[in-house]
Amino acid sequence: MRTPALAALLSAATLALTALPAGAVLPAPPPGSPPATMLDALSRDLGISHDAAASRLLAQDAAEEINRTLPAWIREQSPGSWLDEATGKLLVAVTDDQAAARIAASGATPVKVTRDRAELKRLSAEVARLAAGGVPGLTGWGIDPVTDTVAVRITAAARDRSSEKFGKDVAGLGDGVRITYVAERPRPQGGDVRPGGRWLPGGEANCSIGFPATDSGGGRHFLTAGHCTNDVDQPAWGSDGQQNRIGTSNVGGTHSVFGREGDMGLVGVTESSWRLSSSVNTYGGPAVDVTGATEPLVNQAVCHAGVTAGWQCGKVTAVDQTVVYTVATLEGITHTTACSLPGDSGGAWLAGTRAVGLHSGGYSSCSPGGARDQSLFQPVGEALGKWGLTLHTAGGSGDGQAPTAPASLRASGITSNTATLEWNASTDNVGVAGYRIYNGTALAGTSTTTKATVGDLAPASSYTFTVKAVDAAGNLSTASAPVTVKTGADDTGRTFTTTANAPIRDFQTTASKVTSTASGTTRDPVTVSINASHSCIEDLDITLTGPSGQNHVLHRYGGYTCHPLIGTTTYRVQTTERAAGTWTLSVRDGGPGDTGTLERWSLAL
Repeated sequence: MRTPALAALLSAATLALTALPAGAVLPAPPPGSPPATMLDALSRDLGISHDAAASRLLAQDAAEEINRTLPAWIREQSPGSWLDEATGKLLVAVTDDQAAARIAASGATPVKVTRDRAELKRLSAEVARLAAGGVPGLTGWGIDPVTDTVAVRITAAARDRSSEKFGKDVAGLGDGVRITYVAERPRPQGGDVRPGGRWLPGGEANCSIGFPATDSGGGRHFLTAGHCTNDVDQPAWGSDGQQNRIGTSNVGGTHSVFGREGDMGLVGVTESSWRLSSSVNTYGGPAVDVTGATEPLVNQAVCHAGVTAGWQCGKVTAVDQTVVYTVATLEGITHTTACSLPGDSGGAWLAGTRAVGLHSGGYSSCSPGGARDQSLFQPVGEALGKWGLTLHTAGGSGDGQAPTAPASLRASGITSNTATLEWNASTDNVGVAGYRIYNGTALAGTSTTTKATVGDLAPASSYTFTVKAVDAAGNLSTASAPVTVKTGADDTGRTFTTTANAPIRDFQTTASKVTSTASGTTRDPVTVSINASHSCIEDLDITLTGPSGQNHVLHRYGGYTCHPLIGTTTYRVQTTERAAGTWTLSVRDGGPGDTGTLERWSLAL
């Protein structure tokens, strides 16, 4: 008799390996690189190249490692952490100089804010008090560390007297709370029972498997959504018609949560014919093996597998949010831009090859998709901790061998604030995934090649850099021999600034020009610093056009939940075109109801 795998669930569930058409041949990715299926999906869903997707995953792996090691006192004080979308570096909101110094020493970037976590928690509790009686159209709220505020979400179509009163009451809490209007209300996703269904709770609708896990006694389980496991001691089936039993859901009535604590449930795998697998079904591509778990971070690239939408990717836009479904209010939920459909509930969310969440719900649409709260998930770490579980991973493959140290580290192209480093490639028993560059002991950057430019250096200062190689299993090499760099004096002759004071109006383009007299080609990267204000950055397309006519997209329009553009925002452009001539910054406002001002901008060539 053929023994089915839990991951297979009739060869089609969330953790399944799906069969390829006869004769199909898939190209093998380079050894040590991220899974090709993940790079394909990230490229498709985020609109970036395969190389950019690989670089993004490498940078966020390093940032996640720093985030996991932040001291408890900083976590308790900070409104939150997020990833810089341009560089992948970890940004941490702080309110005092001591915390800022500790963050900088770790290799992350501190961002000074005025409100600490306690104050934002107080404001969040006030919003909860105001919402206690129910507010039509209210879909949730939570801390937004990027803006140092509590964001409250209401569906635009649900405005009535009670929601207007709620809005006025919220406004009375001060500028630490802001309201954004979203397209629709997210909802838990169930789906219809149909042939080829995945795991089914009793005789109910489809749900998706999250992650297999074991308990301290060796008991076998898989995690899924709490709204899929609400019934006590319910049989869990592998196919329609209550056939191919897997085990029992919500054993004893203590293994399901759907409410303030979140959306998570546990199914006990009791049938010996089912085995646990760490291979995530990517629905048509090679499986992705789960290697561990991590926490969600804003701007983190993530993918999920579900029985209806298949394999979809996006980025995290908010963490630790309160979500108001029509049937329950949940806390601690993560928002993403990835699309999902009914039947995906409980499915696996990954950041790279690490488990990050269990699918909860969303807009139940992949056309067009892309909203900032398109799909929602429950962080997986909370579920593992609640029931004392160990994630079932691919770690048994036993790659504990680190790459060799990078050799011949050298520096070139040194300016007043940048240095370009190059080194000889490392080798590994499986393959090198990338490199981490250190300034002293602090992480300065990552690279998927043997070259990197380190920026944000002070003029006329000395720095000592080393490089370490990392493989797909996360093994780090020893450090390269160090190289010491001294930056040049302040080179103001290659920095050009213009004061625009130009309004940014709905459905119009604001253009501002600066003329460069710098000689030769630009230094890679070109740094663009924009000082502007706008109430909704999601409405904006921001483009830099060089003297040659080449366009460089700095920010793309998209998203339903608005975040303000405030202060100075810095972008880095990879280009080596002619430096002299006219450079044009264009800001196009493609949405209604939000305006702003382009105050000034500078260009470092």
